Amino acid sequence: MFGYGVKNNQVEVTLPYGEKSVIFTIPKRNFFGFLEPNEIKGVSSREDIRKLVIQKLKDPIGTKHINELVKRGDKVVIVADDITRPTPTDALIPPLLDEFNKAGIPDENITIVIALGTHRYMTDKEIEIKFGKEVIERVQVINHEWMDPKNLSYLGSSSKGTPIIVNKIVAEADFKIGVGNIVPHHIPGFAGGGKIIAPGVVSGDTVASFHMISVRTRRHWLGIARNPVRDLINEIARKAGLHTILNTTLNAKKEVVDLFYGDLEEAFYKGVERSREIYGVKAPGTADIVVISSYPCDIEFWQAHKALYPADILVKDGGTIIVVTPCPEGVAVTHPEIFDLMKMTPEEVDRAVNLGQVSDVVAASLAIAWGNVKRRAEIIIVSDGISREDAEALGFSYAENVDEALNKAFRKHGANSKVIAVPHGCDTLPIVD
Repeated sequence: MFGYGVKNNQVEVTLPYGEKSVIFTIPKRNFFGFLEPNEIKGVSSREDIRKLVIQKLKDPIGTKHINELVKRGDKVVIVADDITRPTPTDALIPPLLDEFNKAGIPDENITIVIALGTHRYMTDKEIEIKFGKEVIERVQVINHEWMDPKNLSYLGSSSKGTPIIVNKIVAEADFKIGVGNIVPHHIPGFAGGGKIIAPGVVSGDTVASFHMISVRTRRHWLGIARNPVRDLINEIARKAGLHTILNTTLNAKKEVVDLFYGDLEEAFYKGVERSREIYGVKAPGTADIVVISSYPCDIEFWQAHKALYPADILVKDGGTIIVVTPCPEGVAVTHPEIFDLMKMTPEEVDRAVNLGQVSDVVAASLAIAWGNVKRRAEIIIVSDGISREDAEALGFSYAENVDEALNKAFRKHGANSKVIAVPHGCDTLPIVD
């Protein structure tokens, strides 16, 4: 799906583009590096994943076995990530259900709530693909109703004053377990752990609050596991009653490298160490031009923007970031206000939020984040799903293909400018001395 080769003083680069790929060439003298995840063997068959789940459930990290955590008659909620994440929930959840059954919890007492955050609702077909026929025939699987106040419960405020407003079914369950994946992430440092609760199954106001904390404290927190945003996420998850997680670490082929079952913090931080081994990649330095695929976050730019932050680490001040992304659903299905917000500077957006002039504060937080990266480097979008008009409305440039984008960047930075290519852009954690 991706790689590079040298022929006749040209480097031919292949980057993933959704389920397809794009191929382009870079003069050898300009090629500075190809940052791919470290090659670590994983498993992908349902049977192998099942065996791994059973093994990990017997050896919890910082907590007790499931049969010691639940009692007969308990209502159990499994909070699991949505279609925008590659977590193999269809393989992970059946043995987890079996374990609850052994502990005296029948399938009818178990509900799966999909951690949408503020993403669009998943369709029935997407739910079947993501969770598998066996799961949807055994237990109820529902979207998190983040837009409907009557389906939310107010649990007070955090120590930072963040309103803790959580999905009512999750809040009222006797036992909650989060199922997700641990990868580098620009807001809390790494995804996974308590993030399945916040932003996964909280209100838009709660999501907005800690998103704003993120962009007000640092340009981004990518790869920094312990930070104020993660502390807040852990606090919200604890108050919501999440005690236990089952988190994967996946390699670039989406195979399961390892599983972490246990306490939401202890198991998570163990998983972070493994994730860093996979996605922490030594870079040769910073480059004038970074060509980065949004893989595996390709559905819309609301997901694909995660490629901006590894690129931000790699690009020189005043450089160019070329984001290669299919985005079949466009820019942001549930956050159209992002277009108006991107007409403002980050400071203007922040001021408007403080004055109560912004209705979508989650979009405002990302407008600040995108604006901060855009301030350092030109961003060129190469996409079939985002039009030139939409890219330019966001303040980005647009190119029909990577070659056109590279030609534009070479004209700007000169014939000797250096290029780094990144195939797994939304998960890669560049390490630059």
